[in-house]
Amino acid sequence: MDYITIPGVTKPVSRLIKGSDYFRHHVYEKVCDNLDAYLAIGGNAIDTAYIYCGGESEAVIGRYMQERGNRESLVIWTKGAHHDQTGPRVTKAAIDHDLSASLERLQSSYVDMYALHRDDPSVPVGPIVEALNAHLEAGRIRAIGASNWTWQRLDEANRYAAQHGLTGFSFSSPNLSLAKVNEPFWTGCVSADQATLDWHEETGLPLLAWSSQARGFFTGRYSPEVTDNADLVRVLYSEANWERLARAKQLAAEKQVSMIQIALAYVLNQPFPTCALIGAQSREELLSCAEGSRIRLTPEETAWLDLQEQTLRR
Repeated sequence: MDYITIPGVTKPVSRLIKGSDYFRHHVYEKVCDNLDAYLAIGGNAIDTAYIYCGGESEAVIGRYMQERGNRESLVIWTKGAHHDQTGPRVTKAAIDHDLSASLERLQSSYVDMYALHRDDPSVPVGPIVEALNAHLEAGRIRAIGASNWTWQRLDEANRYAAQHGLTGFSFSSPNLSLAKVNEPFWTGCVSADQATLDWHEETGLPLLAWSSQARGFFTGRYSPEVTDNADLVRVLYSEANWERLARAKQLAAEKQVSMIQIALAYVLNQPFPTCALIGAQSREELLSCAEGSRIRLTPEETAWLDLQEQTLRR
């Protein structure tokens, strides 16, 4: 397993981050087996959120850490201030409330990484950065970041922090995968476009990619004729993505790996620090991800996969 460094986090962060949006008490044994297998391949970072499974995801992780006694060996990343039925809630009050509840569920005095789950562009960045810094100073958070923020807002927030002697965002988590979206998966989601990638390369800010394997688009199950997954059709079906899939298939055959491993390698071979959130729920899927994380792509191969080059230059 490879790792990256995130400013403020005292532990290395594994480049494969385990997703937990299915963690519930009624499948607790499955969760434990899955987490144990994830740790066995060298993973150490778990992604969760205040809203996942109505809070049950965090509670299950807290239960697991207490039973295993392994809190200090794990990197726990949670998110808060997601919108609700009333609208956006990126406010100090929402951050304070959600973080307090998350820490109680996790049975921990701190989280290694904390991200705002959504943005509200109508709210100035200053009060948001100041609210998060109060929790940094209190030791409840080790590093702050953002999920589904545009690079422009991230840049604005970090410039504000620098100007006021505060700590800025240490990471960002938009959607990034080899398959490019036609429209957002959910309201308020942000996918990394070329300008976003250019900004990350310029700043070196780590990007933690959700839906890194495009929800199974590269498993080989899907084709233009298979339309049983309405969300996948809506978000990912396009001529450009079918061409990306064809190129992933060709390169996978050459390297004797699978298409979905090539798709994972695309995320992990960007010219700046990246991690990939994975939803693997079996030992076999975890091993596949581990093998995919070790694939090295040249810049030419990455550009060709993403249709930036017409021919694959060696």
